[in-house]
Amino acid sequence: MTGYEARRNAMVESQIRPNEVTDIGLLAAMRSLPRERFVPEALLGLAYMDEDIQVLPARDGGAARFLLSPMVQARLIQLAEITAQESVLDLGCATGYSTAILARLAAHVVGVELEPELAATAKANLRALGVANVDILAGSLTDPPASPAGQKSYDVIVVEGTVPHVPEAVLAQLKEGGRLVAMLTRAPNMRQGKAYLFVKVDGEARGVAQFDAGASPLPGFAPAPAFTF
Repeated sequence: MTGYEARRNAMVESQIRPNEVTDIGLLAAMRSLPRERFVPEALLGLAYMDEDIQVLPARDGGAARFLLSPMVQARLIQLAEITAQESVLDLGCATGYSTAILARLAAHVVGVELEPELAATAKANLRALGVANVDILAGSLTDPPASPAGQKSYDVIVVEGTVPHVPEAVLAQLKEGGRLVAMLTRAPNMRQGKAYLFVKVDGEARGVAQFDAGASPLPGFAPAPAFTF
């Protein structure tokens, strides 16, 4: 067993399984996928730490971008209860680690990343690992573009960071009976919030809080519109 393989096993056994993650397919994916491939070379030593990892610094007025901590990533994905026949939209896929996990669980995954540089990195990472059932797109996270095949509706949507609300343009891309998982905060740019599960029934997506969750904010999500007097 290599050093990184030992670290992956330790991550699963010490961070993920003790935090109520029991999905066998998800645990297997996180035990086998090389997370170190998805982090900057200077941070390889942190690849399996229980913390967010910065993969793109803040610059030109844009926000820094992060991978979710392994525990939060696992709990959020498990909440969606993804099956092997389903399509998934991964919003804020960064360097592609979350997309690689989702590709092990679903039939097809579309990863959308706001930063073109990160989208290119995600494509290269997934290609190098032979992950074929994915498309990576650079574009808006709040009004995601259609996939190359024209797809714009999904069984599951995963939002990879904290946001103050989920825009209607995102909820509209859920199929009937589809699920969306996101970490909602009371205000923009907050780390601490609650993980919500939204389910679309009779054309309306309603969310229920599931557990406390902290993560780096996902850029581009303005506060929900509100009436003022």
